Amino acid sequence: MSVAVWHDIECGAYTADLPLWRGLAAAEAGPVLDVGAGTGRVALDLAAAGHEVWALDREPELLDVLAARAAARGLRVDVVVGDARDFALARRFGLIIVPMQTVQLLPARGGFFASARRHLAPGGLLAIAISGELEAFDAASGLLLPPDVAEIGGWRYESHPVAVRLEPRVARIERLRRTIAPGGDPVTDAHDVIELARVGVPELEAEGRAAGLAPEPVRSIPPTREHVGSEVVLLRG
Repeated sequence: MSVAVWHDIECGAYTADLPLWRGLAAAEAGPVLDVGAGTGRVALDLAAAGHEVWALDREPELLDVLAARAAARGLRVDVVVGDARDFALARRFGLIIVPMQTVQLLPARGGFFASARRHLAPGGLLAIAISGELEAFDAASGLLLPPDVAEIGGWRYESHPVAVRLEPRVARIERLRRTIAPGGDPVTDAHDVIELARVGVPELEAEGRAAGLAPEPVRSIPPTREHVGSEVVLLRG
């Protein structure tokens, strides 16, 4: 199953953070770099608002979808396949954004901060979203959360939250991805697990200072029915 389809199902409908990214992009001079851009949820929105946008992701398939969507809408987004832990682009940016807990997917963040610092224009801003504290959850206990669902070409795709398991340093988020053929048969199940580092604002601000960045007041994104809220760490170059 296409990684882009699951990415869209699980992440594409989220819009609660878009006003914040739009406001930051409008306030900062220069181009914007979207780290962990995926299929373009944020990058396309900012490009449509008239900003010069670059999109970085390690998954070529996601960026192929982003580029096709940009072309279909007559937008320009420069896409770059790369690792957030160590990237080198021929551009410096007035704003680097890291939406939707992407930074928490990194097993170590020193390389990311060093790369971001190198790519910030003088006085530029780095903005990093991290999740609020997650609550442990296990569907086996009888508590069921609604799945993320999409229908494409007669096929039905369901992404069911199965568990959130809190460990000392990481939160393990488990999902059951179910694919249902037209007519209901066959049904294919696959399990997916991601691990988010349990990192807070003070730790990220300390890591930013070590990279030569100056913290600014934290911004917040409120929770929705489907998503936890986020804190957005701001670090000035």
